[in-house]
Amino acid sequence: MTAPSTRVAIVTGAAQGIGLSIALRFADDGLDVAVNDIAPKSSKLEEVVSQIRAKGRRSLALPGDVSNEEEVKAMVARVVEELGGIDVARVLKQEESVRHKHWHDELNLLAYLTFTPLSGTTSLAAYSATKFAVRGLTQTVALELAPHRITVNAYAPGFIITDLAYHPDDTKNGGKPGSTVKKLFGLPLDSPEAGPETVASMVSYLASPESHFVTVNGGILMD
Repeated sequence: MTAPSTRVAIVTGAAQGIGLSIALRFADDGLDVAVNDIAPKSSKLEEVVSQIRAKGRRSLALPGDVSNEEEVKAMVARVVEELGGIDVARVLKQEESVRHKHWHDELNLLAYLTFTPLSGTTSLAAYSATKFAVRGLTQTVALELAPHRITVNAYAPGFIITDLAYHPDDTKNGGKPGSTVKKLFGLPLDSPEAGPETVASMVSYLASPESHFVTVNGGILMD
């Protein structure tokens, strides 16, 4: 079991990009971190585990499909068994999980959005629709879980430079990394951008005990 002062996080999509930066930031913050991504990225996950352990924190690689409920249950059970509990995680599916004896006294649940749930996006109707759905789900679950001292927040990064932002047509669409994606979203080439570490800094706060009253007013009014 973990000591009371040691918090435990599960980070999905942690093999690269924003997920990787969040996992490493949590380790820097003193959390033990279990990392998940799809099975074909297992070798990358093991590299992330090594980086986290090099920071003096415990870590587990959890390759698996987070859309598969049984796989999620197995991942949670392994984290509980090997790391002692869960303090920070993605939104889980069933309310009974909230009352699970292995959740610690306070829990932070975080969901990832892009800026598409704030406005529709050309050529990405299905993708935008799913992000709008996550936004609504986040608000509803935040209200439902507030009595359990569980905060639920979604973060919506702007244009973040990761491997996914690069495109072979960047040279003819402006010459900068990410120019093609900016063109797709109708963004000016000089629109603000940042690296994944910027997102990790904000997520670090949302996952901290200091964020216990966020969203801003305890979930009374949300957007």
